[in-house]
Amino acid sequence: MYPRLLIDKTKFRHNLRYMLDKAHLNGLSVMAVSKVFCADTELIQILIEEEVDFIADSRIENLKGIASDIPKVLLRLPMFSEAHEVVEHADISLNSELETIQELNHQAYHLKKTHGVIIMIDLGDLREGIFDEEEVYETVKEVLKLEYIDLKGIGVNLTCYGGIIPTPDILEQLVDYKTKIEKKFTIKLDIISGGNSSNIELMMEGNIPFGINNIRLGEAIVLGRETAYGNGIENLYDDVFLMEAEVIEVKKKPSYPIGEIGMNAFGKTPVFENKGDRIRAIIAIGKQDVDHNELIPYDTIKAIGSSSDHIILDVTDGYNIYTIGDSVLFRLTYSSVLSLFTSKYVKRLYLDE
Repeated sequence: MYPRLLIDKTKFRHNLRYMLDKAHLNGLSVMAVSKVFCADTELIQILIEEEVDFIADSRIENLKGIASDIPKVLLRLPMFSEAHEVVEHADISLNSELETIQELNHQAYHLKKTHGVIIMIDLGDLREGIFDEEEVYETVKEVLKLEYIDLKGIGVNLTCYGGIIPTPDILEQLVDYKTKIEKKFTIKLDIISGGNSSNIELMMEGNIPFGINNIRLGEAIVLGRETAYGNGIENLYDDVFLMEAEVIEVKKKPSYPIGEIGMNAFGKTPVFENKGDRIRAIIAIGKQDVDHNELIPYDTIKAIGSSSDHIILDVTDGYNIYTIGDSVLFRLTYSSVLSLFTSKYVKRLYLDE
């Protein structure tokens, strides 16, 4: 059945094991991030079998379904309204708002649990995290008063919004915060989480500053690349996930629409280049499932547009000749993997080990 994701479990396990070993050799524990594959149960089982240090996800709905003794981490800052579920289904959460942490403490009291928190510090990427240094110390002071909250450590996020590249100098700022907090409050922070797959090159070169002891890895495992520059990581697979969709129409048509151009189905006015008549194929998947710009064809064809349920391909220059019922195979980006796993209309075919 199409459209479908082809999931190579052997390659997934290889990428995971390789990155775990590299991180551990560099003194880093790993939060294996499951959000891009929506905590798919078969892939979660591999995380468990390979004994990752933490399983991390941005959605509490995904963490709910994971049954394991491995600590579960909520990556996205908790919503105040979901504090009860966060304490119930996550062992640790990343936080930047004292009011939310206080509510987590309140819910932990009712659930008779202790909840771990990592305080996020913004070092310039300008997504989540406390930016003001004095606010960091004031937040730590107040958190330490909470009976049902365990301050696990501090963390930083880079390259996700502002695209700020992690450098030893930036990460040294996080280590400096660690040193000051431990001295100021006479405590020991267990987790100093220095970022995500954008730190891979620093890690491989042994340039992660001493004191950083945790890394959050998603894209490196599923796509075999680091995210600071988009470079592939040697010895890793970049085709753990592929997408296959079925051809439902093949016609020679003009490349420029005929008539007055107005808005398309999504309220945008499209722009076209007139290339004369071209052979166009339509595949049975659309914008509701994936952005056609995030698909990488194996053939020398091009995805030129999409509507909710159709993606239009220019197959004129393809190596293959496409007919009705044929399937077209694509490599994927991080964004397209995320979209395809999220769509309930896309089937999953596991290539077993």
